[in-house]
Amino acid sequence: MSSPTRACRRVAGVAAIAVVASVLVPVSAHAEEDSDDHAAGSQIAKHEGTGEMLTTPPDLGAGNVGRVDGIDVSSHQGNVDWGHWWRSGKRFVYMKATEGTGYRNPNFTQQYNGSAAVGMIRGSYHFALPNRSDGASQARFFVQNGGGWSRDGRTLPGTLDIEYNPYGGDTCYGLSPAAMVNWIRSFSDTYHALTKRWPVIYTSTLWWDKCTGRSGDFSSTNPLWLARYAATVGPMPFKWPFHTIWQHSAAPIDQNVFSGGADRLAVLATG
Repeated sequence: MSSPTRACRRVAGVAAIAVVASVLVPVSAHAEEDSDDHAAGSQIAKHEGTGEMLTTPPDLGAGNVGRVDGIDVSSHQGNVDWGHWWRSGKRFVYMKATEGTGYRNPNFTQQYNGSAAVGMIRGSYHFALPNRSDGASQARFFVQNGGGWSRDGRTLPGTLDIEYNPYGGDTCYGLSPAAMVNWIRSFSDTYHALTKRWPVIYTSTLWWDKCTGRSGDFSSTNPLWLARYAATVGPMPFKWPFHTIWQHSAAPIDQNVFSGGADRLAVLATG
């Protein structure tokens, strides 16, 4: 028969193993989840640098017809204090909904509903992984998991976030410029067929011109959301004459400015 001391030691050992297991399993699962959770611009900042990161809204210059300030968020922000950002002057927001065909933002519902509750106009975005599945499949997954649109005056069209490959390897996901244009067009056409809206395209000029080979004109259908962390918005990607939204900073949160007044933002929401 074991002594009470030995029995206590065995129980303590089992408890210790259980504690270690309870710690290790969630960490492993969370790490796997995070590997498919990339925020808008995270790879642009990594590859192009943050330059002159503006923590205050930039001056859009003479001739500007108005502006609306906003933010974008992902699961990395968790449950957002929407009242704080409303009081800070932010009036619109995009939140990440999906990535590829396997990742869904676990904080999406709180972010989507919470932002609307304080009065923000909101929309959702999809982080593209063009080397994993075709554009049509990713568009359908996006629409089925938060990327839809309704003409309620409070919902912005969904956004295709297409930027540098976050998994290393080829910057353009191993696709030729022609194949990349076809992938983007497949996503865009499918999203339009499902929602009757063309998706906004989020990208950087450097990535777009490199990976599409300055071909494939989306300027007549898809609004441009440009990421550039500098004092000025800089040159536009191929064929776009202007930007609709400019992501100018990632500090202390991703910050954006809509190029136009509140009336024009309402037009983008209502279609």
